[in-house]
Amino acid sequence: MPECNQTPTAHPDRMSNFGRGLRLGLPVFLGYMPIGMAFGILATTIGFSATQAVICSATAFAGAGQFIALNLMKAQTDIMAVVAAVTVVNLRHVLFAATLSPYLKGMSIGRQALLGFTLTDETFAVNVSDRRRGTSSGASMAGVGVIAWTGWVTGTAAGGFAASWLGDPSRWGVDFAMPAMFIALLVALAENRSHVAVAAMAAALAIGLPALETFGITVPTSWLIVIASMTAATVGAVIRQ
Repeated sequence: MPECNQTPTAHPDRMSNFGRGLRLGLPVFLGYMPIGMAFGILATTIGFSATQAVICSATAFAGAGQFIALNLMKAQTDIMAVVAAVTVVNLRHVLFAATLSPYLKGMSIGRQALLGFTLTDETFAVNVSDRRRGTSSGASMAGVGVIAWTGWVTGTAAGGFAASWLGDPSRWGVDFAMPAMFIALLVALAENRSHVAVAAMAAALAIGLPALETFGITVPTSWLIVIASMTAATVGAVIRQ
């Protein structure tokens, strides 16, 4: 006769997929650790306490947006301008969410919101790659997001609390951690020449747009990534039609 007071357990497939997501996100964890440390160190240099830096990373999880915010705050920019700049930089996340949302039908709005919170360039790339193989699920995406968030926050804590003896983070080479991670993602996800061409176009635009200042046209730094990525993606979509 079955026992009536058994403790309910999570669905085994869901737990298995969550664990697989943790494994898929491990490279992101390793990449976020040094970058998070750099953020923690830099945050303390402009007046944040280590605890405040950790809370910022834990609640924002904005990566490049957080570094931009630090630079603007260091320059004593108006707080609304800081919010606007970070919002613009993170507009690409709307496109990421729109791409993944068709695969999350049936999931509650609350769970989708939590997944959206953990959505970054790197977790998006990992989840899209997993989706191409037909193996992704909401649980696996959650696993990727959780381990990525853990790496970012843990790195920030390590950097913030050890800032006094770590010193200038650039001497540890952490400046190259984020570009290196993006290069690795591009190599993993570029499946054909058109993908490489679109990536090259986005890079050329991001590098070349500041040159417009020669003609009296100034493009705000916070808009460079958005304009370059959206323009290249649009051209790529038109060419593939």
